[in-house]
Amino acid sequence: MKINTKPFLDQKPGTNGLRKKSKIFMQKNYLENYLQSIFDSIGKKQGETIIIGGDGRFFNEKAINIAIKMAIANGFSKILVAQNGLLSTPAASNLIRIKGAKGGLIFSASHNVGGKNGDFGVKYNIANGGPAPEILTDKIFLRTREIDRYFIADCADFDLQNLRKIQLSEVEIEIIDSIRDYALLMEKLFDFNKIAKFFANGFNMCFDAMNAVNGPYAKYILEEMVGAKKNTVKNAIPLEDFGGLHPDPNLIYAKELYDLMMAENAPDFGAATDGDGDRNLIIGKNCFVTPPDSLAILAANLHLIKGYKAGIRGIARSMPTSMAADRVAEFLGVEIYETPTGWKFFGNLLDGGKISICGEESFGTGSDHVREKDGLWAVLAWLNILAVKRQSVKEIVTEHWQKFGRNYYTRHDYEEIAKDKAEKLIENLEKKLNSLKGQQFAGLEVALADNFAYQDPIDGSISENQGFRILFANGARIIVRKSGTGTIGATIRIYIEHYEPPTGKLFLNTQYVLEKMINIAKEIVEIEKITDRKAPDIIT
Repeated sequence: MKINTKPFLDQKPGTNGLRKKSKIFMQKNYLENYLQSIFDSIGKKQGETIIIGGDGRFFNEKAINIAIKMAIANGFSKILVAQNGLLSTPAASNLIRIKGAKGGLIFSASHNVGGKNGDFGVKYNIANGGPAPEILTDKIFLRTREIDRYFIADCADFDLQNLRKIQLSEVEIEIIDSIRDYALLMEKLFDFNKIAKFFANGFNMCFDAMNAVNGPYAKYILEEMVGAKKNTVKNAIPLEDFGGLHPDPNLIYAKELYDLMMAENAPDFGAATDGDGDRNLIIGKNCFVTPPDSLAILAANLHLIKGYKAGIRGIARSMPTSMAADRVAEFLGVEIYETPTGWKFFGNLLDGGKISICGEESFGTGSDHVREKDGLWAVLAWLNILAVKRQSVKEIVTEHWQKFGRNYYTRHDYEEIAKDKAEKLIENLEKKLNSLKGQQFAGLEVALADNFAYQDPIDGSISENQGFRILFANGARIIVRKSGTGTIGATIRIYIEHYEPPTGKLFLNTQYVLEKMINIAKEIVEIEKITDRKAPDIIT
């Protein structure tokens, strides 16, 4: 079927796909136009397999049915659809890889709010299981500017509840159990027997699935496969609006879990994952583990885990992520790679055999098992290490600091800033960069100030303007980025870091230790002067 349309997209999709308000995607022809732009840009489809699923948010099943019908009309030979339409992002990456698929469509806006008045998103992952590279997203965007038709099969909606195969002419559609394949992968990597014995000996935990896609995955793996107590997984049923929760596992939106873990009768271990299952929050009894520390600690201990006993090839972190992992890489004698924010950069390093583990400060950690960050993988990695070392989270973290020193680190998010004010802030900072070098702020000298650029060691591509770095002579850092993951206004993120060597005092109050650097950041960035914001919306 051919239907005339008009150019419609005013925003280039990133590697996280296209995110808009749900109501925008529900406009006539909007989703169809975007999906057709993807199909027109990816090349050959005849004889190919495509994976389709989403995080269960509002409009998920309808969008999946539209995608199935369009995949039929566009010539795919096999269409694999997650049961009930529920497919976590790391599970999608795994399916693409093990099924030899051309790619996959993931309907998710990740950690953004859901519901009719919330956000929706579409993401295309390529054959390696990772996010579409910029060369492809550019091609998709250009196609959206000229598209004048889309193809869709004229058939009834498909029932996504029951596992089955459907043959339509030359196209096979299969509703599959995505949890089983993902669980099998986790069982290969981790020592489930050792973890099960740990639980049997009295270890207990709380996992907050945030009414998002990882609820069924966590219930099956944690409660059925490794023996955690029933109801260990809270908020386990995926809901269209995430039960009114904001499915972002940080200390603001996972406050109920945080308060539980800080209480006198706290469980031994706490964890949470986000809307599409790729982010993670790790908390021990009275001990929050920052994402950069979690990456460093996992990297230092990964050899204790069955699937990584040969050791690691290298480590990668995004530029804004603290340098804690750098010290582990130096100790292990492996390379550390500092990349721009975006999992595609890690994907290249993973495919090139350069690294085994990678992570971002935005609660994302992963390894070479898939080409996405993986929240449940990180939780299982912590459980496996805890089961081997027979120590508490706090003991493991403290032991790590005593060996490697501590990178005190915080992120201050200023959300939904008017775009003109956000752009003015970025422009002002760009202008003053060159003059910052050599300046003194509260007795600290700026050693380098630049706009980070990265040359990919695998394909040689260069990515510029990836965030402002202000590096001080004593090793402290201030990073400033404008984020594009929201759908309203802009988010300014300010990252602040100070290193204390093992011989120093290991204070627990991060904001207290970083108070001087926080004030320096405010002075340099002029966040209050330009945006009228007195304080950040979120502090991590």
